[in-house]
Amino acid sequence: MEESLNCPRCGNEMEVRSIGRATVSRCPDGHGVFLARAELGDLIDAENDWHTSGGGFHTAPLPRITADMNAPPPSPAKAPAWIATLFH
Repeated sequence: MEESLNCPRCGNEMEVRSIGRATVSRCPDGHGVFLARAELGDLIDAENDWHTSGGGFHTAPLPRITADMNAPPPSPAKAPAWIATLFH
């Protein structure tokens, strides 16, 4: 079992999360994310796969415009990157 890490900024115990093949330690107060160098490569590969598979290019279908509408309904928010979806 790995020894837990503490955030170097606030001293809180880091939350450990497995993401695919990588293990990420994250400050619960948002001060940082820490991981091994090899695991960063795994996350970069996963990010590239997400974009290649079309996950990064989601588009909402165009809404049907009707006479009683003032404006089309808002489109759902698009994640800026796959990695951003992991920490929400």
